[in-house]
Amino acid sequence: MTGPFHLDDRYDEPDQLRDQLRRLLRHRAMIALGIVLGLLAGAALALVRTHTYTSTSEVLVRSTTDPFGTVAVAADNQVSMGTEQQIAASAAVAIRAAHTLGQSPSRAGALQDRLRVTNPPKSQVLRFEFTADSPKRAARGANAFAEAYLADRKGRNDAAVERATRGVEQQIAAVTKQSVKKKSDDGDSADSADSVNSAVQSEIATLHKRVSDINSRDTTGGDIVRSGEAPRHPSGPGWPILLVLGLASGLALGILLAWLRSALDSRVRSADEARAALRAPVFGMLPRQDHDGEALLTVGHTGGDRTEAYRALAYRLRQTGPSAGAGRVLVVAPRRRTATGEVAVNLAAALAECGDEVLLVDADPDTPGLATRLPLVPEDARTPEEKSLPEGSLPVDAGTAGRFACCSSAGTGAYVQAGVSGAVHRVLSGADSDTTVVVTRPLLEHADALAVAQRVDGVLLVTDLDTTRRDDLRRVHELIGCSGGNLLGTVLDAGRPYGRLRAALRRRTQRRPTVEPAIPIVEQSAKDDTLTVSRG
Repeated sequence: MTGPFHLDDRYDEPDQLRDQLRRLLRHRAMIALGIVLGLLAGAALALVRTHTYTSTSEVLVRSTTDPFGTVAVAADNQVSMGTEQQIAASAAVAIRAAHTLGQSPSRAGALQDRLRVTNPPKSQVLRFEFTADSPKRAARGANAFAEAYLADRKGRNDAAVERATRGVEQQIAAVTKQSVKKKSDDGDSADSADSVNSAVQSEIATLHKRVSDINSRDTTGGDIVRSGEAPRHPSGPGWPILLVLGLASGLALGILLAWLRSALDSRVRSADEARAALRAPVFGMLPRQDHDGEALLTVGHTGGDRTEAYRALAYRLRQTGPSAGAGRVLVVAPRRRTATGEVAVNLAAALAECGDEVLLVDADPDTPGLATRLPLVPEDARTPEEKSLPEGSLPVDAGTAGRFACCSSAGTGAYVQAGVSGAVHRVLSGADSDTTVVVTRPLLEHADALAVAQRVDGVLLVTDLDTTRRDDLRRVHELIGCSGGNLLGTVLDAGRPYGRLRAALRRRTQRRPTVEPAIPIVEQSAKDDTLTVSRG
């Protein structure tokens, strides 16, 4: 959209950055793991590098590769430093260095692994860097390789001298033999003999002078301009630098792991994620409790942030419902959880505190009835209106919040799936309360919730932070929309410390008694589709 009402997206960038930062900080364990791994790697590298020392020696290579014919050749072109660098790191030089160090030739390969030969740019200097486990060995190795290279290059130059001298001597012998033969062919002519003799002597003198020049040349390969000394400190960076590098690398690794964990995490972590996946508003967020108490009903009995969150949820539901109250609300969770009944009970108490006549319907046949865990009003303390409640409905004392009626299924599991929705329909049709709160089995595990959703004014979804997956919320939105129900929104539950673990242990250790207490059970007849109330 263009025009004067166009909003610049640049103002959303700080919010996006803060959101990304919050997503990363949710995975503090990954960041801490990366930092620990980085510090351990830095410490390990520091320990390894602590026991290694490096000594350096430098050799100035003489500016000639052919010391016997370098006329009109520039000094920079008289030696190939790349070739000399490869020769210095060759096995032949390593064998000479092994002899210098008093080791066998079989150790030449191990010595080569510890050697590093470099050539500084625009120079005729070879730098020998030798690493050993002690300063003295490092210095001896660097000097041994420098001397071995010079000895190898001197040997190559001496071999070139011998080859050149041998060639000139062969020329001298050939000239002498040729002159003798020529004298015999010319006969006894004196003039002829003198001319041949002078020419031969001149050529032989030239060749002898060349031999003298060859032998007078210096065959030394170069000079050691820097001898290796025993280093005072280990090679490489020290402890502080390595630890700082490890810390920085670990932090980068931790941020990367946190980002990957956040990108691959499909659980609901915030209200924005729940709102985007469910495409419905978030009515409230239940804070995490400091303790895992056994009391199911807290509104009207105890205070706290969680109790006030229930009251705020009730006020918001009253705004979305009819003018007389919140109407008929189905409280359900995507999958099995323990807080669904708690949310329904406290929501009913909060609505009763607002002045509504509330009926709580427990339509979950797979769990023990809510009435067994609620503070029921004694028989002698009931008002005439409470005594005239329909059979199966019992008044609940919500303390300062007032009272509300409860119709429980008692958890017998005797219903078929179609019977639950039919029974709830009968109860809702006969109820004259302003507000009815229904709690039933999980929506994604049983079809009861979809059938009940058609008979209520709205559905309130209970979403567990850090447990419920976004795919489940998308499925809930599609199923409720296809069934014709009205999805009001969701309430986020931060949970309780160790609440899920204790609930799981409670379910494993719980044993149903042989004789259960008499609890009202609402059942549906399979023949005439009527409701009957009996005592179980």
